Amino acid sequence: MKFANPAPLGLFGFAVSLWMLSMFNVGWFTLATLPLMMSTAFVFGGTAQFLAGLLEYPRGNTFNFVAFCSYGAFWWSFALFLMVFGGKGPITYLGAWLVVWGVFTLFLWFATLKLRNRVLQLVFLTLWIAFFMLGASHLLGMDALHTAGGYVGMVTAALAFYLAAAEVINETHGKVVLPI
Repeated sequence: MKFANPAPLGLFGFAVSLWMLSMFNVGWFTLATLPLMMSTAFVFGGTAQFLAGLLEYPRGNTFNFVAFCSYGAFWWSFALFLMVFGGKGPITYLGAWLVVWGVFTLFLWFATLKLRNRVLQLVFLTLWIAFFMLGASHLLGMDALHTAGGYVGMVTAALAFYLAAAEVINETHGKVVLPI
């Protein structure tokens, strides 16, 4: 019996949520978009990723299990922080929180260097850079750094979209159509 690959579900959930948040971070959309953005982050980013992570566990894929469950929890906590608590709290603490996620992501990026999947390596490389830029923007009060971090987030989301699409398309066609 063959089980479906849960990674594309997690990657698409991550990509959609990150892209929507990044468009907000670069200033393309206002606070009026926050409810839909955070609802998407909670349901698709959080729940779909966490579920994908749990489905990786019986497959013995420790990296995907840890990554998807962790980033699913990230989206849940971020949506909860903004939607339930109104994003209230010291902005510098939000910056520190993002930097901690950057450190976590940096260590996962190191793990990807052992893998042959170059697109996954780029996803994690750009993600830890985006986390550090966004975190530093709040710690240092630099709006330009926040905007730049949003653009790096869009690159990360595009890479994750490509990787998810490649995994689905390649499996469906039974051959490599989109290289990874």
